[in-house]
Amino acid sequence: MSQRLDQPASAPFATLGGVVPILRVADLAESIAYYVERLGFTLQWRAEPVASVGRGRASVMLCEGDQGQSGTWLWLSTNDVDILYQELRGRGAHLRHPPTNYPWGSRECQVSDPDGHVLRFGSDLRPSEPTGEWLDGQGVRWVLGPAGSWRVAE
Repeated sequence: MSQRLDQPASAPFATLGGVVPILRVADLAESIAYYVERLGFTLQWRAEPVASVGRGRASVMLCEGDQGQSGTWLWLSTNDVDILYQELRGRGAHLRHPPTNYPWGSRECQVSDPDGHVLRFGSDLRPSEPTGEWLDGQGVRWVLGPAGSWRVAE
């Protein structure tokens, strides 16, 4: 583990663990049902008005009417975004954008929940496929231009 440059080697240093985002939801029961039935998460615990759902090593807390705003975006890693996307399609999840390669080194798909939160599931690039379009929060499609900057798709 690296030492902070502005801290003497003998000073105590607190490390951080994993991150568990908290998403504001309008209806806790509806959100739990969506994450379990449509996204394949399991209910880890529930203590009104908060619950935690998880899948693999990822956990998300859902809080009814508090702690955040709708429309939050989360990036979650997966070993294969294409397989996950097909699974979520079969489960009836709200799919925003199919798996696509991006210049920042990941292949991602976008799924939204009942409160407008967007889950970006990402895995390694598919080397055989080119960089694709990006879908922003307002539903506008962007493409990478020849100079390497993004422009609105026509």
